[in-house]
Amino acid sequence: MDERALALVVAAALCHAVWNVAAKRAGGDARFALFSGVLVSVLWLPLAVWVGWGVVGQWGLVEWGVIAASGAVHVSYFLTLLRGYRVADLTVVYPVARGTAPLISALCALLLFDEALSMLGVGGVLAIVAGVFLIAGGPGLLRVAKDRAARQRVWLGIGWGAATGVQIAGYTLIDGYAVKLLLLSPILVDYFGNLFRVPILLPLVWRERATLPALWRQQWRAALMVATLGPIGYVLVLFAMQTAPVSVVARDVDAVRCAARRYAAARAGHAGARGWRGVHRARRGRADRRISLSCGFAIAPVAMEPAVGETREHSERDRPVPAPRRRASTR
Repeated sequence: MDERALALVVAAALCHAVWNVAAKRAGGDARFALFSGVLVSVLWLPLAVWVGWGVVGQWGLVEWGVIAASGAVHVSYFLTLLRGYRVADLTVVYPVARGTAPLISALCALLLFDEALSMLGVGGVLAIVAGVFLIAGGPGLLRVAKDRAARQRVWLGIGWGAATGVQIAGYTLIDGYAVKLLLLSPILVDYFGNLFRVPILLPLVWRERATLPALWRQQWRAALMVATLGPIGYVLVLFAMQTAPVSVVARDVDAVRCAARRYAAARAGHAGARGWRGVHRARRGRADRRISLSCGFAIAPVAMEPAVGETREHSERDRPVPAPRRRASTR
């Protein structure tokens, strides 16, 4: 991955981490997803018209089919994620989801996009999965949950996180196919995929339509943040997919997202702790070291990649060109 694609991945990860915090605090369901979808449709309409003018009319059944599939999987992903946030801790659901997704995406991208994954790439995927496991709590995750209710909450978080990760891999591959092979604009893929989500969500909230006005007054700020930062972050990822392998982008973006989100959550938790001396300071120091180590373990392959790519380019450039063989005389 080149420096441009890596910069896009890092910026997208920061946007993604922020809107996930907003979604967690909102505690929403399908109604929150509908609010966000409607706001995306309104806020980003001028840009979609400007980019898609004279282009969308040339799309055929394949293009619209891919967009519809992307919208359906995104709806399923968002509802699964919100459900996991309601029944379990974000610090469990989010890392598990982001650790499962790159492993599945990398394996499927090898088949779908005919990508090659070197041993270094395989090591990077495994390192990120291991780092994300440590970010989620590592082997001590279940030991911390001493009572039955806490353990059940942890297992629910693992289950919903894994289900979310499968769907992340699904829409990553679908949208990667759209921007790499069909050469669709990332802006249009995200916008029209969102348009397909709104009619899918409407039947899900129809029974509770009487609660929509009151819920809107409570959740519109969080929905606005999701509608603003969500498309920005995902469009940046799709632009990175145009120039870098899907397996590499999926691996790196999930690592940076997870590390940024976990570190922000941990710092917020420490800010609420009492005092800075004695046992509180010692506990805080141990937690900081564990979080820093796990985050560094997860994003190390991302940080190393430009240097590895540059070294490979230099080795290819400095390799001596073999002299042409002199053909033996037949006389």
